[in-house]
Amino acid sequence: MESSLAEGCSSASSASGSPTFPSKPVRYVVPFGAGASPDFVARLLGDRLTRLWGQQVIVDTRPGAAGTIGAEIVARAPPDGYTLLLGSASTMVTAQLVQKSVPYDSLRDFAPVSMVVISPFALVVQPSMGVKTVQELVAAAKAKPGQFNFGSTGVGSTSHLGGEQLKMLTGIDIRHVAYKGAVPAIADLLSGQIQILFNSMASALPHAKSGKLVMLATCGPSRSPLTPDMPTLTESWPGYEVVTWYSIAAPAKTPRALVMRLNGDVHRVLANPDAVARFHAGGNTPAPSTPEAMHDYTRNEIEKFRKIIKSAGLRFDT
Repeated sequence: MESSLAEGCSSASSASGSPTFPSKPVRYVVPFGAGASPDFVARLLGDRLTRLWGQQVIVDTRPGAAGTIGAEIVARAPPDGYTLLLGSASTMVTAQLVQKSVPYDSLRDFAPVSMVVISPFALVVQPSMGVKTVQELVAAAKAKPGQFNFGSTGVGSTSHLGGEQLKMLTGIDIRHVAYKGAVPAIADLLSGQIQILFNSMASALPHAKSGKLVMLATCGPSRSPLTPDMPTLTESWPGYEVVTWYSIAAPAKTPRALVMRLNGDVHRVLANPDAVARFHAGGNTPAPSTPEAMHDYTRNEIEKFRKIIKSAGLRFDT
């Protein structure tokens, strides 16, 4: 399995043009804290690129302000390929919609390289609700408007907007409760303080398997290979999609040849069976893309969540 990486090293000796890239360590900025899913994704990708290139990929965690501090570092960096960003829905989409001032424009100030992985959110509920399907949940919520609470990892977070999107599509009235992260939200769901939560597959699946929570659906565009028998929300309500995703991006004006070189090497890593297995173990599915597809996806996500925010009449003070 490592041979495919070793064979790729020859491509690292000759980039399009001169000098050879990379000829020194590459900085991969992760705009979130160490130890969480973004850090895992970045370190796994960084380790495999290090092997491929023969140059160290240094994962630099720069958390704060919903990821915008780290993203700004990359937006302002020289466009030479030596400073890269772990992009996400938070940094590239929702931050610009829920914060009053963001020091970059994700469509203007970055050169997308590729999607790396996606992980669909899961809709999980407290077993005491007695529902087994999304249809049953919607019926219960319509029978008792305003009496059920859904948690999120924060006001304006993807999990918050995922709940608002479900409300918009189904017409149910459920109340939002914001938490400072996934851990306290799951704790309150387990204890019955809230009844509904949109959360990452990696966090939700262990509790669902143990029977402590009931998973009703996944929230991706298609069924997850991790739970192939679990329906998606879009099967019942077309257009519903909420996923965690991580990408790799360079500063704007990075030369096209270098962007494509990076794209090819990321794709090579994501095709490696061992790397795929490790990503799957973390609840992530490799999803390599073209730079153009990554740009279009980001733009479409911005428009989608802008409509959800407007429909819900949400106002943000941050």
